[in-house]
Amino acid sequence: MTVPTDLLPADLLRAARVCEPRAGGTDLMSRPAAGPHVDLTGLRDLPGMSGITWQPDGSAHIGALTTIADLARDARLRAAYPALALTAQALATPQIRAVATVGGNLLQRNRCRYYRNPAFTCHQNGGNSCPARTGDTLYAAVIDTGPCLAPHPSSLAMALLAYDASVQVHGRGPLRVAGLYGDGSDPSRDHLLDPGELLLAIHLPPPVAGERAAYHRAIGRSEAEWPLVEAVARVVLDGTRISHVAVGAGGVARVPLRLGEVEEAVLAGEPFAAAAGLTAGRCTPASGNAYKVTLLAGTVLEVLERAAGTSGS
Repeated sequence: MTVPTDLLPADLLRAARVCEPRAGGTDLMSRPAAGPHVDLTGLRDLPGMSGITWQPDGSAHIGALTTIADLARDARLRAAYPALALTAQALATPQIRAVATVGGNLLQRNRCRYYRNPAFTCHQNGGNSCPARTGDTLYAAVIDTGPCLAPHPSSLAMALLAYDASVQVHGRGPLRVAGLYGDGSDPSRDHLLDPGELLLAIHLPPPVAGERAAYHRAIGRSEAEWPLVEAVARVVLDGTRISHVAVGAGGVARVPLRLGEVEEAVLAGEPFAAAAGLTAGRCTPASGNAYKVTLLAGTVLEVLERAAGTSGS
């Protein structure tokens, strides 16, 4: 899916450099108290940026304005990319999924209580410190990648990392999903697009035959909660041997993560519990979130067992 330049009016692109783009708007509705009012540039009526387009090789292009509900209910997507579909199905509530967009999910702001409280200044709103480091770290990142401890909020980014997906940004060449976020060392940004740069579409590589997948989020209540920890696994079996595995994790770092050390251990034949336990080596818990070390390992173990069909749940 390619969005021609003439479908992006010059005045919209100019406005996007000084206004915050609005797609589904579900995050913007919850942020008015987090800082001064910002002007918005509406994107929802742009043509050619919604829907899933299938290529001859079986790969898929997903328009950035495609709703999460459309991802969750698309039968062909569920068959080709089950880890992405399962993640989409678990997000938020049906009402939010009906209006929230894929691009909005990838580029949303973090949920840190200090960033969203006007009584505090932090790296995210023009300050030069992270109040969470000396404050409440119950929900903070447990894998410390830089000055800011706010976990990245995008579940879809985690799933797309597991597929080695790329994105199309207006005015740029293809960009890997990981390139949207960097390594988390910039404390002032939740993504690395500049003002005026618009995310147009997501490209998924051709699907892998025989893929099985699982997604799980550990949350504080039964419905509509942001995950404390989440993980997704893709597994392909050759008989009883795992020939392909991809594992992603979210809610634990400033950026969504691909867990290469877990994947390598699984492919080497290590028991799932031992492979999942390797995540502890990445963790440097703060005073209030040591529970996430155990929760991350348990969540990764859960998705590996479910994807491989060895779980009793």
